[in-house]
Amino acid sequence: MDLSLVPAPAFYAPRQGSYEINAGTRISGPPGYAVAFLGTLLRLPVGEGGDIHLTLDGPADLGREGYLLETGEAGVRLRAHTDEGLFRGVQTLRQLLPGKLEPGGTWRVPGVRIEDRPRFAWRGVMLDVARHFFPVQDVKRFIDLAEPYKINVFHLHLTDDQGWRLAIDGWPRLATYGGGSEVGGGPGGHFTKADYAEIVRYAAERYITVVPEIDMPGHTNAALASYPELNPGGVAPARHTGTEYGFSSLDTTDELTYRFLEDVIGEVAALTPGPYLHIGGDEAKVIRPEDYAVFLQRAAQMVRAHGKTLVGWREIAAAPLTPGDVVQYWGQHGGSGRHTAAAREAVRKGAQLIMSPSHHTYLDQKYALDEPLGLGWAGPLEARQAYEWDPATLIDGISERDVLGVEAPLWTETLSSWTDLAYMTLPRLPCIAEVGWSPAGRSWSEYAPRLAAQAHHWSAGGVLYHRSPEVPWPRSADHEG
Repeated sequence: MDLSLVPAPAFYAPRQGSYEINAGTRISGPPGYAVAFLGTLLRLPVGEGGDIHLTLDGPADLGREGYLLETGEAGVRLRAHTDEGLFRGVQTLRQLLPGKLEPGGTWRVPGVRIEDRPRFAWRGVMLDVARHFFPVQDVKRFIDLAEPYKINVFHLHLTDDQGWRLAIDGWPRLATYGGGSEVGGGPGGHFTKADYAEIVRYAAERYITVVPEIDMPGHTNAALASYPELNPGGVAPARHTGTEYGFSSLDTTDELTYRFLEDVIGEVAALTPGPYLHIGGDEAKVIRPEDYAVFLQRAAQMVRAHGKTLVGWREIAAAPLTPGDVVQYWGQHGGSGRHTAAAREAVRKGAQLIMSPSHHTYLDQKYALDEPLGLGWAGPLEARQAYEWDPATLIDGISERDVLGVEAPLWTETLSSWTDLAYMTLPRLPCIAEVGWSPAGRSWSEYAPRLAAQAHHWSAGGVLYHRSPEVPWPRSADHEG
């Protein structure tokens, strides 16, 4: 491909000529966020008869997110079936322009014909706000990192041993007390319902679906510390500020636990317009398998009763599932036989898989083992390793029809600032985004220069990123890291 587009489109062909965008250019198109976003990005007026013309009359096979982009001397034409498709196309047009768009400047768009649609429906990124809390503004900036690469799912890990980050009316101490800690003993914090609604709105405006995760029955020390009555014997543990895990559990035999779950799941479901609710289910190390299965079955029934599709980590494959449930696969270096067997068992029960293999997608893993940020249990993880894998062939017995999509989790045991988040996310997230969007048959040697060209956009935004030694970064990219 001659152009530095990430993710690579399904079809690309160069065309003769180019188009110059200048102060006299106009944008036209249907009401919706795609046109408004482009007008704001280019600082150009929106009206009738624009040389940059967006329409909802794209070819029938484009689907919800597909688009057709044609540029040349006569202007720019972007066609789709939905505003979501137009918005994905705008992100491609955005990458055809310089990283920094100066007001009143002129920019030349090369002649091209692109017909594009995603390979997988779920292309996600996860942010853990439980180990360290990040305020709404940082969460929005994190969404901004994902938006240009056609990410369409934002998985928000809201609860863990170290903190509970969402206000629940029926159980207020979850946030006011359970939210008051984090790794290292910092002050923590939590989202009010208004905060959470703002995150959901901001993501939805960009056609990104928020998937909230309330981790259970393990990873629950923050909840147990908040309410003594949730503990056998009525004695609450101290709040947890370390990084150990696997020691906590809700009492799966107490009916109060299930009243608690019904209240929490009901409130979170009501706050979340998207179709999914994630219940975690991982690393429940102190629960007997038979109790775990009963607990997950009851929790899953509550999720479905509130109109949501169940999502959980790969461990939930051991519990009863129904067709349509979603299981998120994670595993180290291809996974042990137990890990991959869980993925196959989930598919056998009718679930679809989100592929999050830790040695390819975990953004919290160190780039190199001697670096201060990140964990090392599945790493090191450099850009090439984040790119060179295929979700449909990673696990024997799993085919493309079993895979809903891919997701890149960012756990925050060692990350406490916005700069930390950006540095660990870039350049690996664009690699994983291309795995989820672009057709099979990708090549690192062809991709690496396209990834390198993204540095101009990041530098223009003042974003600190990791300069992977595997990538031929442009010397003019204003960055040290």
